[in-house]
Amino acid sequence: MHPTVEKVTERIVRRSRATREDYLSRMRELGRNSPQRSSLSCGNLAHGFAACSPGDKDTLTFMNKANVAIVTAYNDMLSAHQPYGGYPDAIRRAAQGMGSVAQVAGGTPAMCDGVTQGQPGMELSLFSRDTIAMSTAVALSHNMFDATLLLGICDKIVPGLLIGALSFGYLPTVLVPAGPMPSGLPNKEKQRIRQLYAEGKIGRDALLEAESQSYHSPGTCTFYGTANSNQLLVEVMGLHMPGAAFVNPDTPLRSALTQAATEQVIRLSKPNGGELGLADMVNEKSIVNALVALLVTGGSTNHTIHWIAIARAAGVIIDWSDYAELSSAVPSLTRIYPNGQEDVNAFHQAGGTPFLIRELLAGGYLHNDVQTIVGFGLDHYARMPALERDALVWRPAAEQSARPEVLRSLAEPFAPDGGLKVLNGNLGRGVIKVSAVAPEHHTIKAPAVVFDDQNDLKAAFDAGELNQDCIVVVRFQGPGANGMPELHKLTPYLGVLQDRGYRVGLVTDGRMSGASGKVPAAIHVYPEALEGGPLARIRNGDVIVLDARQGELSVLLSDRELAARTPEQPDLTSYHTGYGRELFGWFRRSVSHPERGASFFWNHDS
Repeated sequence: MHPTVEKVTERIVRRSRATREDYLSRMRELGRNSPQRSSLSCGNLAHGFAACSPGDKDTLTFMNKANVAIVTAYNDMLSAHQPYGGYPDAIRRAAQGMGSVAQVAGGTPAMCDGVTQGQPGMELSLFSRDTIAMSTAVALSHNMFDATLLLGICDKIVPGLLIGALSFGYLPTVLVPAGPMPSGLPNKEKQRIRQLYAEGKIGRDALLEAESQSYHSPGTCTFYGTANSNQLLVEVMGLHMPGAAFVNPDTPLRSALTQAATEQVIRLSKPNGGELGLADMVNEKSIVNALVALLVTGGSTNHTIHWIAIARAAGVIIDWSDYAELSSAVPSLTRIYPNGQEDVNAFHQAGGTPFLIRELLAGGYLHNDVQTIVGFGLDHYARMPALERDALVWRPAAEQSARPEVLRSLAEPFAPDGGLKVLNGNLGRGVIKVSAVAPEHHTIKAPAVVFDDQNDLKAAFDAGELNQDCIVVVRFQGPGANGMPELHKLTPYLGVLQDRGYRVGLVTDGRMSGASGKVPAAIHVYPEALEGGPLARIRNGDVIVLDARQGELSVLLSDRELAARTPEQPDLTSYHTGYGRELFGWFRRSVSHPERGASFFWNHDS
């Protein structure tokens, strides 16, 4: 193993010893009683299979056949999840072919950040993750099941499904993806048109046409945002079928992989002699593998929040220092939009996740000694699925990348590090992703221009007030203030300013998902402004230093002067009602800070 990966892993193991053992002890106790439906009364069981076919009822009467829980995030508004509509029937057929049963145990919400971006609904997005986790727990609470299939792809959905399923970690669990849509309008052209619209040079019709050419069919959006980062990380953790992440929807290969996932989770179930559950597969080493995969691919910064929460659900405690230390040691092996111009389809065609895993295993960057859904050893995942005469087979990963401008070997990395940095200073603690930021922009010192509402930035831009070197501060965007929405709406304006030759940066207690792209952005900063954090004391014109090289985020004021200022506290009540936001007040009051996973399951004192 690479010494830094080994060092970080050992530190996480030590830090997590008590919480991990407590979690495993609970899972062992629950697992002793499975199959769980054996403990149900006749009335309980009759309710549980009342709507089943006579054959399925006969199967469920006995305890020697598996019943698979399907937890689905299907809806037909979200393009990534629309293909899931037919999955339950396909899964039921596959289960019956194995002499078992599959039931839809429950559904979870699945909202689309692309639809809610810049809208009030976006303020529910982060909280939807923990809502999904609770929905998953409710679905599995009937104790009817011996295994679980999780149907979900997008931003908060996969983390929520995993957090919920880990409460039932004695059950074997497989995540079942649906794949990305075919490539549409090239990303460079999409970016160009968005900036033209921001400058007022084209109208809404031209912008809508470009967006419609980009997001044009069922399947996941093809840029490497949080949804596709989810898929890559889950696969590197061994929770998908090998190579399943980026196979397009509604293809024979995708159907074969879904059938194989169903058959495999049944083989892992206790009625079929299985002894391992999700708790055995999500451990310190598999979590580190996920972090390494995130960093070498320049994945979504949202996972500096979500994977902390997933790890805590398994009794594993990680923090941003773990990310930063790993990032300093692992190479950058991909260039996928927004860190490059090509999308995840090009990445898959270049060799995809199997090629990446093989390279990282060879370099000692990934732990091979982990349990996966297809057996012990992550090297099972250095294989690409294919159909041969309608039979699903796996072939060794490509020896060479077919697209070296998208995916490279360890011998020729794009950069020597992962491009994620932790920032500290008298403005608080945050993160920055610089994999898409030119080196000359890694450090900026400029006066602050302060906003308490992201929507005010456009008016300032249109008025020419931002035509200067500046660090834009967008505050009161943290989880306690308004649910920590992503601030993608800012990206085109900041990009235009930088293209005009101004030195521009962003500092916020909100999220950007790394989609700030070429503009340096200090994000997830805490203590958040709502709590009286330093951002609430910043005034227009204060000089801020954002230094990704040295990991500094500071305002050039003395500690005494900064402390003497009264924190500003705008009226945020308009963000707390309407569009269902009034129902989430207790989430805002209870949520932990980002480095604790921005979750109300694990508060500040836990």
